[in-house]
Amino acid sequence: MLEYRAPERDLEFLLFDLYRVQDEWRDIPEFAAFTDDLVRAVVSEGGRVASEVMAPLNQAGDSEGCRWRDGAVTAPAGFKSAYDELARGGWLGISGNPRYGGQGMPKLLGCLLEEMFWSANTSLYLYGALSTGASICIDTHGTEAQKRLYLPKLYSGEWSGAMDLTEPQAGTDLGIIRTRAEEAGDGTYRITGTKIFITSGEHDLARNIVHLVLAKLPGAPDGTRGISLFIVPKFIPGADGAIGERNRVASGSIEHKMGINGSATNVMNYDNAVGYLVGPENGGLACMFTMMNYERLSVGLQGLGAGELAYQQASRYARGRLQGRSPTGPRNPDGAADSLLVHPDVRRMLLTVRAYTEAGRAFAVFAGLNLDRGKYAGDADSLALSEMLTPIAKAFMSDRGFECAVMAQQVFGGHGFIREWGVEQIVRDARIAQIYEGANGIQALDFVARKVCRDGGRTLYALLDTMAATPVPEKYGAALNQAAGRLRSATEFVVTGSLEDANLPGAVSTDFLDLAGHTIYAWLWARMAGAAGNDDFGRAKRRTADFYYARLLPKTLALEASVLADSEAVMGIEASAF
Repeated sequence: MLEYRAPERDLEFLLFDLYRVQDEWRDIPEFAAFTDDLVRAVVSEGGRVASEVMAPLNQAGDSEGCRWRDGAVTAPAGFKSAYDELARGGWLGISGNPRYGGQGMPKLLGCLLEEMFWSANTSLYLYGALSTGASICIDTHGTEAQKRLYLPKLYSGEWSGAMDLTEPQAGTDLGIIRTRAEEAGDGTYRITGTKIFITSGEHDLARNIVHLVLAKLPGAPDGTRGISLFIVPKFIPGADGAIGERNRVASGSIEHKMGINGSATNVMNYDNAVGYLVGPENGGLACMFTMMNYERLSVGLQGLGAGELAYQQASRYARGRLQGRSPTGPRNPDGAADSLLVHPDVRRMLLTVRAYTEAGRAFAVFAGLNLDRGKYAGDADSLALSEMLTPIAKAFMSDRGFECAVMAQQVFGGHGFIREWGVEQIVRDARIAQIYEGANGIQALDFVARKVCRDGGRTLYALLDTMAATPVPEKYGAALNQAAGRLRSATEFVVTGSLEDANLPGAVSTDFLDLAGHTIYAWLWARMAGAAGNDDFGRAKRRTADFYYARLLPKTLALEASVLADSEAVMGIEASAF
């Protein structure tokens, strides 16, 4: 059975020892109330909700799945009461605007809370994560009336949100969507079309569902320049928030999936449904990206949560499972065998999962910290850095999350393939994070083409300069400088080469993103090793840093070589050969 315990000791280490959040928040009035004691209480209570309310429903929800009947969708047993507890506790509005009932928590703290919720029950938390994204979009681009109407309901969990982008013929290429919108003459619009893969598009957990729908107006420009964004509620609310008549939007079916079976993924049909414009006409994609960028960071946290959950299962199993003897002689001479922990390859797998997961957690907080600096302190450089880090967070953390889930499953041997142990569910649930909210290949291309090449590498070079100026323990300094040098030389090659070779960014993007991710993780590991104390926790932290530098950082050698190869290796083969 899957069990989850919040890694509170590690969370507090990051908050108070590594990042020293009170120093970060000293000059931000919005965070004045977040004392150390309050932060500890929030983390502790969030961990309790994750481990005691959400986690016990994880396997049962996967086995039962969602049920569809005549357009109505029923979530697994227990999900409604757990969702209600999340709502009552304010957990669905943790970083929301306080003017409209949000908690106003720092994003870096929100990242840690989200990780715990993703670890505990991915399917259940998806219902809340989509609401958060919808809230951010409306708060950023909605009218004052829209904010007053929708945000309090979304923050409280009384209503939930959904993001309706994908169509059967239009996945990544949203410029070819066919959903249409027409003015009704009364300030509203009528939406007609079909969307697929809509997470939380229909369910029974909330009284109303607020769909944010991309559609095209008559005469709109071709491609993405002609997309508009609309609020399409399941029930049309009055100005006072009272639920009115049912809108002409309905679930046509739910998908039967590899994983996240407790999450309702819908085909949504709009038949002259009432919609309300968000932002300017034909400016919908920019508005939707506000929501998508939140979701992309959140999906990276989903991958991180999968890695943590997988590590907890695998480490517990390895401690208790007796198989074979230590190469150096019996460690359990009175028993029939030694534990799996005596075998070097088992330790290699566990340390790999641990090293990626703990570095990923530090990276998530770093990303949240820069979002906070950009939003609340008006730091333009931090905002640019957070935008550059977003595709790395989504792709690198979700790739490592799936890799870690598979590796943890391997620790179990044959038991890892058996449903009762639960680890095979982690593998299935983790896989989607690499695919939705922009597949990871698209994230890598966005990182290289838009975030690095577009500004000539300025933001990435600034991060490398920050890394070079950071004091780290001497034992890690040379290796870190060498890895940073590889990333710098690769950046120079790609920025320059892309001017003459349009295929170059796409040909090297995945390896380039991995090179950046591994290098940033090395920097964070050196910082964590320097901040760790001399207790058991600190010694384990430094040992894990040693492992990362010895066994995982050398991957940057191969990644650099791959990036420095030109695009001909990828594009030279004729299309007919496929």
